[in-house]
Amino acid sequence: MKILVADDHELFRNGISMSLSALDDDIEIVAACDYEELIAVIEKTPDMDLILTDLAMPGMPWADALRIIRGKLPDVPVVILSAVHDKQIVQKAVKMGVSGFIPKTSTSKVIISALHLILAGGIYLPPEILVLSDEEDMLSLTPDFSGKDISSILTPRQCEVLSLIGEGKSNKVIAWELGLSEGTVKLHVTAILKALGVTNRTGAVIAVAKLTKN
Repeated sequence: MKILVADDHELFRNGISMSLSALDDDIEIVAACDYEELIAVIEKTPDMDLILTDLAMPGMPWADALRIIRGKLPDVPVVILSAVHDKQIVQKAVKMGVSGFIPKTSTSKVIISALHLILAGGIYLPPEILVLSDEEDMLSLTPDFSGKDISSILTPRQCEVLSLIGEGKSNKVIAWELGLSEGTVKLHVTAILKALGVTNRTGAVIAVAKLTKN
């Protein structure tokens, strides 16, 4: 497994790199110290399995860097490891498609558990971040579905898949429960995200909450 770790503090990079050894038996860590180096790395080595990055790094605004990363590697999970807990920043990062937002104060055990969830196709947002956003803030992350019903947007099978996504289940588990191949589940997830106008599984769950509320 190849993981890119980007942070402008060498001590933190070294520390998280050591912790990642618990994630898989065969880990290759590629390091970057700022956004320019991060982008240069993914251009040279696009076969990353996971990207872990800080927000506050030299080179360019984090939102600009995230757009470039998502544009170049749209299928690779991007996880934010940051000391920033600002509500608007968390919401914007989620809306832009990050797969997780992990506080730097988290223990190694929490970080590894979160990354296992993300690599299985899930989304990780810890309680201390979730409590920063009230219901209206979270609903604002998705398009306006006024007057629409979930059955008019998704097929019955897609509704089943989405229900299991809402339970935090990975594509592999969903495939097993519905008797589908994992590849078929991935196709359903892609179709669901497109139909709901969101970029990730968290956005899909929020969108359904919004539909249910209407």
